[in-house]
Amino acid sequence: YISVILPLAVRKAFTYLVPTKLETQIQFGIRVEVPFGKNKLYAALVIETDSVAPEDYKAKPIISIIDQVPIIDEKQLQLWQWLSAYYACTLGEVMNAALPSAFKINSETRIMASSVFDEFYEGLTDKEYMIAQALKHQKELSIKEVQKILQQKTVYPLIKNLLEKKIIFVKEEMQQKYKAKTVTCVRLAEPYRSNSSKLDDAFKLCSRSNRQVEALMAYIQLSREQKSIRKQDIYEKATVDSTVLNALVKKKIFEYYDKEVSRLNVYEDTVEDIKELTPQQTQACTAIREGFANKKVTLLHGVTGSGKTRVYAELIQEHLQRNEQVLYLIPEIALTTQLTKRMQKVFGDRVAVYHSRLNNNERIELWQAVLQGKPLIMAARSGLFLPFSNLKLIIVDESHDGSFKQFDPAPRYNARDAAIYMSRLHDANIILGTATPSIESYFNAKSEKYTLVEMKERFGGIQLPKILVVDAKVEMKKRQMQSHFTSVLIHEMEETLKRGEQIILFQNRRGYAPILKCLTCTWKQECIHCDVSLTYHKYTNNMRCHYCGYHHRILPACPKCGDPQLTLRGFGTEKIEDELQIYLPKAKISRMDFDTVKSKQAHSMIINDFEEKRIDVLVGTQMVTKGLDFDNVGLVGVLNADSLWQFPDFRSSERAFQMMTQVSGRAGRKQRQGKVIIQTFDPSHPIIREVLNYDFNSFYQRELLERQSFKYPPYFRVIKLTLKHPKAQLLNEATRFFVTKLVQLLGSRVLGPSVPHVPRVRNY
Repeated sequence: YISVILPLAVRKAFTYLVPTKLETQIQFGIRVEVPFGKNKLYAALVIETDSVAPEDYKAKPIISIIDQVPIIDEKQLQLWQWLSAYYACTLGEVMNAALPSAFKINSETRIMASSVFDEFYEGLTDKEYMIAQALKHQKELSIKEVQKILQQKTVYPLIKNLLEKKIIFVKEEMQQKYKAKTVTCVRLAEPYRSNSSKLDDAFKLCSRSNRQVEALMAYIQLSREQKSIRKQDIYEKATVDSTVLNALVKKKIFEYYDKEVSRLNVYEDTVEDIKELTPQQTQACTAIREGFANKKVTLLHGVTGSGKTRVYAELIQEHLQRNEQVLYLIPEIALTTQLTKRMQKVFGDRVAVYHSRLNNNERIELWQAVLQGKPLIMAARSGLFLPFSNLKLIIVDESHDGSFKQFDPAPRYNARDAAIYMSRLHDANIILGTATPSIESYFNAKSEKYTLVEMKERFGGIQLPKILVVDAKVEMKKRQMQSHFTSVLIHEMEETLKRGEQIILFQNRRGYAPILKCLTCTWKQECIHCDVSLTYHKYTNNMRCHYCGYHHRILPACPKCGDPQLTLRGFGTEKIEDELQIYLPKAKISRMDFDTVKSKQAHSMIINDFEEKRIDVLVGTQMVTKGLDFDNVGLVGVLNADSLWQFPDFRSSERAFQMMTQVSGRAGRKQRQGKVIIQTFDPSHPIIREVLNYDFNSFYQRELLERQSFKYPPYFRVIKLTLKHPKAQLLNEATRFFVTKLVQLLGSRVLGPSVPHVPRVRNY
């Protein structure tokens, strides 16, 4: 008997019987094909090989063994079990998040022609007849193939009718999703391949065609330089086309064969020498090494632009020289482009990148590469799940960032905290690097749970940017505001462009305008599935919900009172980009937000254009605040600071401080001191003062007092329980009942219940 886990939200592992003939092939960490439920098949993962027969059900036998070698090891399973316990979810849900989807096979329904069906197809509709005819020529069809033949999505009723008429039957079969990438290569056919003296005969055979002779010559030259020769290589070398190669294949001089190749990008540029460390960086490296001797976790608190990445590179170099693996976690895909380029310049092909934009086949190949000991992996939070064999250093860059937290679906883990647990499993060291540490991390460092290393100066001695706070309320009273820009910001933008420097503008809301409103009766165009107003997107000219994706055309008049004078209120990145053209007509303006970076290469294209100064002004959401390093940014503008802390969450002040400090840090990183302009309606707010003075300690002390008095982390652990239901009344009754029972057990430790900021999302 074996215990297996399935990629489903089921509470326990399941026991299956192993047929005698398969016993010798069973081992921990391989996948086996198992029946589950009435007629479903799954690729289940073996986690125990000597289980006993279950008492409460009769164990089904496994059908087949999928893997010859394990795809996970014991340490990975331990991490999964910890995530399942700590983040209150099932092991199957962790498995589902951890494995690339090509490893999670399930059955795909296929239909076959019945052996007793009538050749005359009496009583069939036209569409049923089409499927019956198709099965006459093909042994079986998948649901997708049926949909393609009929050119319609809904085919289940039709399949049900064919089943009832005994024309077809259904077959359940496992589908392997991963396919290796191959390229067509060329080699000499026999006897020329094994006997080079016979090549003269080959030249005689093609002597009447100069192009064929050139192709053969090109092959011989290339074979001296490389082991395998692609068709494309010969096309380029001999300037011939496929007809020439096909003719040589016909004459049995050449033959084609498929060669498996990697989908992972190969770095082809020259590797540069690592730059010298500054005294501050040398000091930081020494302090980190000393810290590792006593504590495995080090918090590296360095101001923006202090050169933390160079410190990481130094420590990575040391580990790679010892043939150890390093995991470098980054919060956003937006960062991977810039950081990967930097790391590849130093470490070349030893760097691999893992994130959600990779396709399934690329993920499988990277998984296998890590299993075989790929030295340096740069990854978003999902990189935690890769199968490391010799992991000795983990770097969590921008460790304060909210993107490290997975909110939906389960497991709702924080990659920073999970990485700390993972470092214990692998006996690895871990660095949490940031300019604005989370309250919890800094608290742990101050209470000596972690080593604290600080870098207080910017690289090259450049001063931190000068911050100006502009009171938007005063500017509005004086009528100096131009659209959403204060006169100070407009003036500074013009001056910055005159100096040939670039500008970053930060507004944490995408779209054109968040509200379409009737001024007569105050009606707003809202989502039909969520309790939020629809956001206007000018590019697509429609109203869109940012929670569920519902969209609707913009209405010509108010549906309540009929007034055609509807007005757009508020502003997002799209509107800023649009209106800047009026105030800065000669500037090249671009936008970086969720709407503009949907494609795989979009991030890198925008960042590349900005780096090479093809963009003067970059308008963006929080993507532009995160660790990006541009040499020529002279000015950063925060357009609506108030919206950052006006949010019902105990961490909203912390996030506001982090975002403003981080975006400020994008200015003046190389040549000269930069400038930051923060527009706000409340310039006396304590967060504004703390950002203005780069005073993290004052912010930390003030925030700690609030956290302690309201029983929040780091003094207390908080678990948020969310109850959902389509019916509000039923939900409210159930919540009251649930809280009453919970208070009986936990007393004053229960906070709430409270209605969320957005009460209804996707009809729940």
